[in-house]
Amino acid sequence: MFILDAHCDSPSQMYRLRDFHKDNDHAQVDFPKLRAGGIGASVFAMYIFPQLEGAEATAYALKLISLVYDQVESAGDDIRLCFRSSQLRENIAAKRLSILMSLENGSPIQRSLSLLRLFRRLGISSIVLTHNADNEIGDAAAGRRRWGGLSPFGREVVSEMNRLGMIVDVSHASDETASDCLDCSKSPIIASHSSCRSINPLRRNISDSLMRRIADGGGLVGISLYPSFLSADFAALLAADGLEDRVDAIEEEFKAAPADSEKITAWHAVQDSLLTLPRPSYKAVVDHIEHAVKVAGIDHVGIGSDYDGVCVQPVGLENVSKLPCIFEELHSRGYSWDDVEKIAGGNYLRVLSDVERLAGNI
Repeated sequence: MFILDAHCDSPSQMYRLRDFHKDNDHAQVDFPKLRAGGIGASVFAMYIFPQLEGAEATAYALKLISLVYDQVESAGDDIRLCFRSSQLRENIAAKRLSILMSLENGSPIQRSLSLLRLFRRLGISSIVLTHNADNEIGDAAAGRRRWGGLSPFGREVVSEMNRLGMIVDVSHASDETASDCLDCSKSPIIASHSSCRSINPLRRNISDSLMRRIADGGGLVGISLYPSFLSADFAALLAADGLEDRVDAIEEEFKAAPADSEKITAWHAVQDSLLTLPRPSYKAVVDHIEHAVKVAGIDHVGIGSDYDGVCVQPVGLENVSKLPCIFEELHSRGYSWDDVEKIAGGNYLRVLSDVERLAGNI
């Protein structure tokens, strides 16, 4: 079965000095874990902090891309960078692991379509347009509604991404921004790592109405594994008594000094303590998948784990090697293996192929 994770924040961990050739303790993702889970492809997101803008954001994005190149190219012939669907299909046939690349937060393109084209040439195949703050492209779900949706430049970005065969990704975008993308995009769009708002009413999750529109346009919703997106109770637990703030503070200290043994030990201790909390299990992920299937249809749902981008994962999904339990659970609930394979990776491959095919007609 071909498994594709539509969103993984591993480049940030490369920046924090993780060696992906090793099976790392306390790591959610590395190459041995991807192999152990039978993962066929993972979309590595170059996460750009909302505070970074202009040339600083561009430089940071280029640094992350360079780290991905270095680690993948030194990993052996069974792992390849993948820029297009044709390469992905070749790698599937050869049983290689494919690493695709995305930008998470479009700030590095700096109001420049030329820079957008450069990132495409470097191998960026999709862009999560915003993160947790409004930017020059549009408004974020957690933003202040600077534009009321897409900015005028954001509309140019969507049009050029269509022409370049890049996937427009509206996870983290406000509802208005996502709606504007659906209005102006000539190609399918995705929400790579968003859970269902009908189950957990966070503004970061995706509404049924947007889910239907994404499906009607031929796109895909990738269900996130983050426990706070899956369960309102867990989100409240994490926020209680300042726990989330303490976790964030310790992580920031580790990010600032990733070679400091004391900072590493403190961060690992926090991760261990989070695993003792009453988290939702992998079955909650499947509950969200089932809801998305009912709303959007079996051909428009996938997985976007957010591994390496969040501090804790559900019970049974502590790292990427355990991802197949989702698909076993789907099958146990009566889904055929053909339908399970669509959710596991087939739907994303179809969307990528469709976006590239339509680019030739724009």
